[in-house]
Amino acid sequence: MMRSFHFLWTFSLLKRDMKMLLIEAYFELGFARILKLLPISKTSNSLGAHMEETPYITRESDEILLKKISEAIHIMSRHTFWESQCMVKALAGMRMLNKRRIACTIYFGTGRDQDGNMCAHAWLRSGSLYISGAEEMNRFTIVGKFAKTVH
Repeated sequence: MMRSFHFLWTFSLLKRDMKMLLIEAYFELGFARILKLLPISKTSNSLGAHMEETPYITRESDEILLKKISEAIHIMSRHTFWESQCMVKALAGMRMLNKRRIACTIYFGTGRDQDGNMCAHAWLRSGSLYISGAEEMNRFTIVGKFAKTVH
């Protein structure tokens, strides 16, 4: 309860643009959670060009927005009542960037956890900036990637 109050208090102090990004992130995380329930064969067409990547160049005009979107996704993922881990965050970020016509690449990887069990991870990159999942991506071998370009 106290955590919710603290979040609402902090939220009320934010500038309007960040409030709007947080609200959008919340709804995109929800939509992404639904997408995660579907077989990848049903959603892969919307992810972009299979096994391709977007350039590692960030437009200077996008850098601040990319960082704000990343922050909004990370903050709101802690305040959803559904699971909002790596794949959900990456899908939500991809949708938010697509709305703004910003190219990005989503990566899917596999690896082993501390006990030696297979595990998976997803992360999202736009230009040279990682929007989500960068903290653990080096532990995983890329098994799939999709480049979402804009026209």
